[in-house]
Amino acid sequence: MLDSLKFLFKRDLLKLKEEILSYTDESTMWKVDNNITNSTGNLCLHLVGNLNTFIGVGYGNTGYIRNRDAEFTLKNVDRAAMLKQIDDVIIVIEDTLNNIEASDLEKDCTIRLFNNEKKSNTYFLIHIASHLAYHLGQINYHRRFFD
Repeated sequence: MLDSLKFLFKRDLLKLKEEILSYTDESTMWKVDNNITNSTGNLCLHLVGNLNTFIGVGYGNTGYIRNRDAEFTLKNVDRAAMLKQIDDVIIVIEDTLNNIEASDLEKDCTIRLFNNEKKSNTYFLIHIASHLAYHLGQINYHRRFFD
């Protein structure tokens, strides 16, 4: 399971980098309209913040301090800076998941989701991977729609 999770996180984060690099005009990453309220840039910042928080802090004790509001309010962050943040979170995830024992996956996760139910670490990590994939799909559509 850990190898599969490591593979999926890395695959999707590399795809996120590819999407960011595929915009022909960097400013297009920040476009929104009436029905599309989250830009690619903000979704990218949100994903990095989410992964640093729930994997880096939650499992790796990295000390990352999240500013969730800024993930959605910052605008026109340099593409190179965003790509660096993605590269950095790839390392955080690899290092963190490399230090989790397979036997820990079925233990109760100490992090609670919105409904505060107890779930296993496996469930929680799959939830986080699904969140990444969900927003990655939105980013792909955003790029094809605006760029």
